[in-house]
Amino acid sequence: MSELKQQIESLLFISGKPLASKKIAELVSGKVNAKDINKAIDELIKDYDERAGGVKIIKSASQIQMATSGENTEVIKNFVKDETTGELTKPSIETLTIIAYRGPIAKYELERIRGINCSLILRNLILRGLAEEKKDSKKHEIYYTVTLDFLKYLGVSRVEDLPDYDKLSKNEDIDKFLLGEA
Repeated sequence: MSELKQQIESLLFISGKPLASKKIAELVSGKVNAKDINKAIDELIKDYDERAGGVKIIKSASQIQMATSGENTEVIKNFVKDETTGELTKPSIETLTIIAYRGPIAKYELERIRGINCSLILRNLILRGLAEEKKDSKKHEIYYTVTLDFLKYLGVSRVEDLPDYDKLSKNEDIDKFLLGEA
């Protein structure tokens, strides 16, 4: 598999949402034109189709995404139902706490605090309706905040009503750490 195809495959896997060809071109290493990107995507789609596995790559006129195969719909529905109704894991609770006290927070800040990739945890929290993404078009960054459902569940009217909110939301040590000063 070519390096370009590998990079595109990795981006589609980690993204969890559709990506535009233009965005892929910005992210891959080296100078690659749209024609090369589209050729690599088409080859990846063909590779996945020939493999006939549980994952495929789907493409619309403007976006590409990695998705599960239609044959596994029932298994996926059962998994998602379990993921969205079962108890939260300790890592999910930690992530949600950071979002509540430090939000809106960028993914890289969240991952810097936690020390691990939070993509799957964030997806789970969004599916459960406890966290949401908000895009800052000026900074081209996605920020995460807690939802009204999260606040309702805790019985508070606003995040500022959380215990020790002022102390934890404006913690200088955390601010220094995020800025790389600690």
